[in-house]
Amino acid sequence: MSDHHILVIDDDERLRLLLRRFLEESGFRVTDVGSTAEARGILIGLVFDLLIIDIMMPGETGLEFLQELRKSNPVPALFLTALSETEHRIKGLEFGADDYMSKPFEPRELVLRIRSILSRTTNITLSKDKTRIAFGPYLYNIDTSMLTRNSERLHITTAEQKLLGSFAARPDEVLSRDDLALAMEGSMQGRSIDVAVARLRSKLEPDPRYPVYLQTVRNRGWLLRTNSPAMASGSDNAAS
Repeated sequence: MSDHHILVIDDDERLRLLLRRFLEESGFRVTDVGSTAEARGILIGLVFDLLIIDIMMPGETGLEFLQELRKSNPVPALFLTALSETEHRIKGLEFGADDYMSKPFEPRELVLRIRSILSRTTNITLSKDKTRIAFGPYLYNIDTSMLTRNSERLHITTAEQKLLGSFAARPDEVLSRDDLALAMEGSMQGRSIDVAVARLRSKLEPDPRYPVYLQTVRNRGWLLRTNSPAMASGSDNAAS
């Protein structure tokens, strides 16, 4: 299963279900919504690797939605539409889309285009020295173990610094208990890591029951979701 999480925005429920099934079979994690309003709501709490957007939807069009989204969010986007005219294709690209496919389309071609977009955006666009990791309003300096929120320094324990530093060293990557135990040189083991993750979450998350930044990937471990448009995305959350 890929760590890439895709958000499908289309008012056609049948097409959404078909897309979801095919993309999941192709190894992606998928969330689907039926309107741009729903998309805005879910984008508040989760970060995705790619958006698939239908242009012609009731109310706000996909073009209008992406044009507004681009003011604050650089997430890659691919348009799906029944419109095939060149002017619509150009307009979509001008509004910030990374690619464009006309309906009906070949699902395998869609997957190839998705993978092409993701391959072009694999570089993590964080600070140039790679020592500062941004996630939401937080900034963590790996060298100094300093955590700030909106430029205000936050206190975390030495153990929490080690744990957060382990995640920050491998951002947007799933780490198992064994991975974390090794990264922390055995200072934590087994279930003590679960407890430490829960404590750190209580300091980072608006609602620790529904983590946005320090997420659980079911049956695999945890990962720190950063502000990188290429790597950051939601995950399959579960209480740990």
